[in-house]
Amino acid sequence: MRKTLLLSAVFSVGLLSGAKAQEPVIKIDGSSTVYPITEAVAEEFQKAKKGAVKVTVGISGTGGGFKKFCRGETDISNASRPILKKEMEECAKNGVRYIELPVAYDGLAVVVNPKNNWATCMTVEQLKEIWKPESQGKTFKWKDFDPKWPDTEIKLCGPGSDSGTFDYFTEAIVGKAKSSRGDYLASEDDNVLVQFASREKGALCYFGLAYVEENKGKIKAIQIKNPKTGECVAPSLETVRSGKYQPLSRPLFIYVNVKALERPEVKEFVDFYIKNAEKLSRQVGYIPLPSKFYPEIAKRAEQRKVGTVFGGEPEVGLTIEELVKRELKE
Repeated sequence: MRKTLLLSAVFSVGLLSGAKAQEPVIKIDGSSTVYPITEAVAEEFQKAKKGAVKVTVGISGTGGGFKKFCRGETDISNASRPILKKEMEECAKNGVRYIELPVAYDGLAVVVNPKNNWATCMTVEQLKEIWKPESQGKTFKWKDFDPKWPDTEIKLCGPGSDSGTFDYFTEAIVGKAKSSRGDYLASEDDNVLVQFASREKGALCYFGLAYVEENKGKIKAIQIKNPKTGECVAPSLETVRSGKYQPLSRPLFIYVNVKALERPEVKEFVDFYIKNAEKLSRQVGYIPLPSKFYPEIAKRAEQRKVGTVFGGEPEVGLTIEELVKRELKE
C-alpha cells in the first residue's frame, strides 16, 4: 500500500512538473534603457496572471536585441532607437515581420561625479571633440575646455556599441551613428556606468535619464546647450516633454514579432503593456506619451500595422509632438 501511495505521489509530482514546464514563456531582449519600463510591465503582468505566464527580459542593447529578434529568437525587442536598414533587411531575410510601437520618451543625460562643481553646462561641440573617433588615445583635462576648470583628467564611460543609446548619442553629438572613440569604459549595463561615475572624480559619462533619477546623489547630470536656442538646459521630465532639451531627447519603442502575436499570451501581454505604459513609464522615471495617443498605439497592434514609420536611418531631435504626428499620419 505504501509503495502504491509513493508511486502515486511521484506520478503526481511528475504531472505538476510537466505542467510547470509547459507554462508559456514570452521572450524579450534589447535596450537597457527600455528595460526598466518593460521589466515593470512584465512584473505587473505576471502578478495579474498569477504566474501562469513567464516573461523573461534581457539587456543585450538595442543592436544586440535586434540581432536576436531578427533571427526569430525573441518575441519582443526593446529599442531606444528605430530599427535600422540593415536590421530591417536581416528581419526580412529571415521572414520576421514586426509591428513598431512607441511606448515612452527619454532624455539622454551627460553625467559627472557629484564632486564636479565646475562643469555645469557643455556644448555639443565640446562633447564632439571629446568623443569623436579622431580623439582615440588622446587624454583631455577639464581645463582644456574652460581655463577656469581644473587640471583634472577626464575619464570616460558610456554604453557599448550594441546599445541604441550609443547609436543615438554618436549620431546627435558626433554627427554619425556608431562614430566614436573606443577607449572608454563601455557597458550595456547602465548600472556599471553609474558606479564608475559615482567613484571617479573626473568622470564624464552618458546614459538614460531614468538612471540619473534613480541614482540622485551618486551622480550628477549637467546642462547641454541647445544648438538652436543657445540656452543651457538640464535634462528633466519637463524639459524633455517640452522639447527644450535637445538634441538628446528620443522616443522609446518595443517591436513585436507578428507571428508571436498570434499566441494568446503575447497578444495579452502587448495589450497589457500599452494600457499600462503611461503609468509605469512615469513610475520608473520616463516621460509618457500623450494619454490620447496610447489608444492609437493599441489600434496599430490590433490592426497588425507592419513595419516602421522611420526610413531605416538614424534621426535626432524628434519631439514628442513630431513623433505623434508622424505615427498618426500612418
